[in-house]
Amino acid sequence: MPDIVEDRPSAVEVLERLVQRVNVTTLSNLALVGSVEKAAVAEDKKRWKKHQRQVEEAKMEGRTAKEASFELRRKEGLRPLPDDELGSFMQLTYGEVLHHLARGLSLTQRGAARGLAEHWGSLKYIQALQAGKGSLLWLSPEGKRTVKYYKALQSDELGHAFALATAVRILRSRFPEHRVSVVHADTALRAGWALTSTEKAKGSEVGSVGYRFRPQYLAEVWKPSEPSLVFPIACKGNHAGSGSSHDQLASCAAYVDGVHVGAWNETPGLVFSTELPIDGPVAVNALHAKGRGGKLISPRGKQAEEADLNPTAEQRNLPPGIQRLEDPERPSTYLPGCQVAPEDYAWFQRVLAHTSAAGLTSFAGAGHATSRLLTDRQGKKFFRGLEHPAAGSVQDSGHEIRGARFTGTDHIFRLNEARVEAFSGVRTDLFRLLAKGKRPDVEALRSDVYQRGTAWAYNGWDPEWGGPVLTDEDGTVLALRVVEVRKAH
Repeated sequence: MPDIVEDRPSAVEVLERLVQRVNVTTLSNLALVGSVEKAAVAEDKKRWKKHQRQVEEAKMEGRTAKEASFELRRKEGLRPLPDDELGSFMQLTYGEVLHHLARGLSLTQRGAARGLAEHWGSLKYIQALQAGKGSLLWLSPEGKRTVKYYKALQSDELGHAFALATAVRILRSRFPEHRVSVVHADTALRAGWALTSTEKAKGSEVGSVGYRFRPQYLAEVWKPSEPSLVFPIACKGNHAGSGSSHDQLASCAAYVDGVHVGAWNETPGLVFSTELPIDGPVAVNALHAKGRGGKLISPRGKQAEEADLNPTAEQRNLPPGIQRLEDPERPSTYLPGCQVAPEDYAWFQRVLAHTSAAGLTSFAGAGHATSRLLTDRQGKKFFRGLEHPAAGSVQDSGHEIRGARFTGTDHIFRLNEARVEAFSGVRTDLFRLLAKGKRPDVEALRSDVYQRGTAWAYNGWDPEWGGPVLTDEDGTVLALRVVEVRKAH
């Protein structure tokens, strides 16, 4: 049990936590696989019993029960991650976790962040975590109090944050010569599919996906002038413990199987469940599925002419469904979900690149620059509207931090009676590539990010800025500091 200090820390003490390194327990082994398989069987039994009750109720009322699938389609072949990619623990900083959460929420048009400035609501979690014995991460007294009122929201958003931090580490270790970008899955998929009936185009004969089991994120492993590799990511979090994590991983196996790139069941994937118990250290449970698919290689002869990422990734109305090939003599069956076909690979690579770039401009608070990187269904009109000052997230600020100029948005808010300035932005030279000119120069953006590699990555206390500074290799910065506000007499 960590040492608990009931007194609320000062704002400076909270900010100092952002650069503190802590250890997070990780679990990925064969025993976990077995527990998840048992949880899946138990879940299907519950669904079957529920279906039977519905059938009986329908008979008593003299009506026909709706056909229902009581067995979830789950990702096959989930296995433990190798030790060289994920050992028994990982070391990270609070800031790294919160930066991933802020970036992950920047295009979702949802989340606790909406009340302040889209993603800045994530900063409340600075006080929800603290280091205990052995530098292991635990819930703080503040985090425990939050559980009583916002249990589902806190576990969900922190579950996403730890999953993204872990996924990026795994993929960067697996593909050291590539870069890793993570995009919100629904945002990317909306460029090609109507996910709900309300998104269906008027007069279109193509129906909506109408299937709620989809991964929350898509990780794109990329290198300039090469086809990208796509990893669907499904993640959840809980305040209960290992039993809930087994159930969540079984559920995540269904979510991650909702998107296929290429042939049936060939897309790799990652699933996570993060335990945030009241009395115990934070633990990330992780499994993965291998696959020969997921690579966006266009048909022969088309890769060269379609490799340019700068053209607009136009909105399409692709038919929903995943083609499952069975007996060659029988017609193939279609299962619910989204499948990227080979003829759409080049287009989807542009979608991922533009959506990832939009995440940068959104993080900087630039609504207009974000809108021109997205399609209508992805939120073009929504982000264009955020340019108005009343929206609370306006790109109107610039700072020089650690020798580089950043463009972004800043806010002043209270943190334990003190006023704190929070600045989020992207390097000005990269911002101009996306915000200026007739169209965004995504090719130049990716070339610059790839060439610089980890040179811009930093996570520490910057004396000149006067607070914690977190910069990522994608060119984004998150910086905070306590500010003195003089009262007018």
